[in-house]
Amino acid sequence: MKTLLWVASAKKDLLKMPEQVVDVFGYALYLAQNGLKHEQAKPLKGFGSAGVLEIVEDYDGNAYRGVYTVRFKDRVYVLHCFQKKSRKGIETPRQDMDVIEARLKLAREHEEGAEHE
Repeated sequence: MKTLLWVASAKKDLLKMPEQVVDVFGYALYLAQNGLKHEQAKPLKGFGSAGVLEIVEDYDGNAYRGVYTVRFKDRVYVLHCFQKKSRKGIETPRQDMDVIEARLKLAREHEEGAEHE
């Protein structure tokens, strides 16, 4: 089983969400740790491969997103958990994409540091 690591405020942000959303995201992360993919998980566009995944859960008229990466051999990094505010289309807002990119960079740096231990 891969180790699950949270980047920045991702865990705190997830735990503020409705319990049903937390349950779905938690199960998706558990599957990812075991090399499997939740049926609602899909590659996040703009990251070049299936290594960055997004799970989407609609609850009580709101859309919630969780983004994680499985790019690394022994770890799953949870990059960002947020409520999608925009009602314009399904595209992830630029502000959230910027957060995801910055946190993916942090995960990459952490991974490189762990390789040298």
